[in-house]
Amino acid sequence: MRLTIGKHAGFCFGVKRAVDAAFALAQEGKPCYTLGPLIHNPQVVRRLEGMGIRVIDSLDEIERGTVVIRSHGVRPEVYAECRRRGLNMVDATCPHVERVHQLVDRYSEDGSPVIVIGEEDHPEVVGIAGWAHGDVYVVPGVQDVERVPRLSRALAVAQTTIRADRFAEITQALGQRVEDLTVQDTICRATALRQQEAAELSARVDAMLVVGGKNSSNTRKLYETCRQHCARSLLVESKDDIPPGFFGPRDHIGITAGASTPEWSLKEVVTRMNDMEKDQVLEQADSDFMADVEKTLVKIRTGQTVTGTIVQITDDEVCVNIGYKSDGLMKKTDMINPDACSIGDEIEVEVVKVNDGEGNVVLSQRNIVNRKNWDALMEKYDAGEYVEGVGKEAVKGGLIATVTGVRAFIPASQLSQRYVEKIEEFVGKTMQLKIIEVDKQKKRIVASRKAVLVEEAARKKKEVWEKLHEGDVVKGIVRRLTDFGAFVDIGGVDGLVHVTDLSWGRVKHPSDVVTPNQEIDVVILSLDPERERIQLGYKQLQPRPWDVAGEKYPVGSIVEGKVVRITTFGAFVELEPGLDGLVHISQCALTRIAKVEDAVQVGQIVRVKVLNVDSEAKRISLSIREALEEEAFNYSDEIPGTDLGFEEAQPVDIDAVVAAQEPEAE
Repeated sequence: MRLTIGKHAGFCFGVKRAVDAAFALAQEGKPCYTLGPLIHNPQVVRRLEGMGIRVIDSLDEIERGTVVIRSHGVRPEVYAECRRRGLNMVDATCPHVERVHQLVDRYSEDGSPVIVIGEEDHPEVVGIAGWAHGDVYVVPGVQDVERVPRLSRALAVAQTTIRADRFAEITQALGQRVEDLTVQDTICRATALRQQEAAELSARVDAMLVVGGKNSSNTRKLYETCRQHCARSLLVESKDDIPPGFFGPRDHIGITAGASTPEWSLKEVVTRMNDMEKDQVLEQADSDFMADVEKTLVKIRTGQTVTGTIVQITDDEVCVNIGYKSDGLMKKTDMINPDACSIGDEIEVEVVKVNDGEGNVVLSQRNIVNRKNWDALMEKYDAGEYVEGVGKEAVKGGLIATVTGVRAFIPASQLSQRYVEKIEEFVGKTMQLKIIEVDKQKKRIVASRKAVLVEEAARKKKEVWEKLHEGDVVKGIVRRLTDFGAFVDIGGVDGLVHVTDLSWGRVKHPSDVVTPNQEIDVVILSLDPERERIQLGYKQLQPRPWDVAGEKYPVGSIVEGKVVRITTFGAFVELEPGLDGLVHISQCALTRIAKVEDAVQVGQIVRVKVLNVDSEAKRISLSIREALEEEAFNYSDEIPGTDLGFEEAQPVDIDAVVAAQEPEAE
């Protein structure tokens, strides 16, 4: 007789997690209960009862103690009721089932219907349905699809232990009744692998033995799968159910087990088979028989580096298939980046323990990755290269950061070129660092962000200086203003625009012309690399006022200006910065005046008429009197019957002219 044992036979990760949690509670000796059988395996349930963990069907049966939520999961109302009663809870819901709860909860928030493909009375299906906010339809088989009304949209999820072909068949039929059907394949990967393996194994053996509880849904489905390919298939709960003489001495027998079947139960069955036939040959089910036998017999040792595949992920642990007779467990705290891992990822790990006392292989990623990361960091340190780090914790005197998984200390003085008041601002921040000190024996590093900033600033400054030439016109940003000028950033270096180079006119303060953060064009007037000084010009790029004065202020035009200076012979009026004109005393008013101050004051805004422009001599003659006369004539044209003839004997009513220019009161 030859035996072939399926490598995916027995406890799945979710069930093992639930059983381990229950056994741990039993050791405490406190009142503990499971709401319904923890798993669908009578032997395990009896063993737990023997340890003091009793099965209850309702919370009404107890008043205090700890309730274990079984791996099948429950409706949200059960959690609420436990809290209301003050009961302690240990949630052993399978992570895969918990994911289905979340999918249903989110999708049906707006009342959208949900379709659960699975057995109506199965506790997992009952629990899933309880998370829906709207209508729920349970479809056990393709013949039950007609029970679902025609819907505009719906979500379809699967009981995690359903057969993949059955799920595909039912969802295809549902597509004819639901216009917008969102299908989420929530079948547990371990279940799918176990069913696929059972189908392949049962197709090439003489007889098939399925070990597991007869009340277990996934075990029954395994048995159904095996029966399709092998007529001599038998479902047994324990070694005592194997009938004598069922197998012949030359038979090739395949063995698999449901997700609720513990390893010790499977071993008991194999031992009984050994007693029935001493000459059997154990092999691992796979297409390559010899390769898998060799893999199964591979021995691992503490400290060994192995490569495996992630097959399960929970809140705290990751299960890795390393090709050994049992999968390895790894705490997420022993991983470098647990949030980035996914089922199916290949990962290199170190064996911490071959057996933790419960048959589990304990793994760690941190040690092996840290060794590689350390070596890589030392290479960058020797080469003087920068490394990338993330601030993790503000401590006394500085910041703790992680650099590719290795802890690094950054002194507060090395965080910035300026004093850092709140180190906490760097927590969670990604930054470029330079390793400045290493203790290779203790594997400690000290890093600096300041060194990077200083070196980068020096590099950029050098690059900028190499590109600058006198006479170049460049863009810059005004950084700060002083009484003597404006400092402008022209791409990493600052240059000074002296106050005299800001405008062609008189400037009391640079803020009269530019503002901080303003982008302007400047011309490089001079460069002094040794003293690192750059003289810039702003007005040089602006038109010279006198060059365009004749075009901008044609003779005969009336414009506004500000009185900036008064002399005995007249008033100087600024038309724009750098461009002043003279109003002779005889042109300051409509009537004769003794002094200029009788007509205008410094700072007064006046309207003047351009009498003459001499750009070469930089002189403009202006007249307030003629501007008033011309505007007064315009006023008389607008108001029929008004005669402002300006005869020498008739003074002009200035109040009337001024009043005519003011807006009417509302």
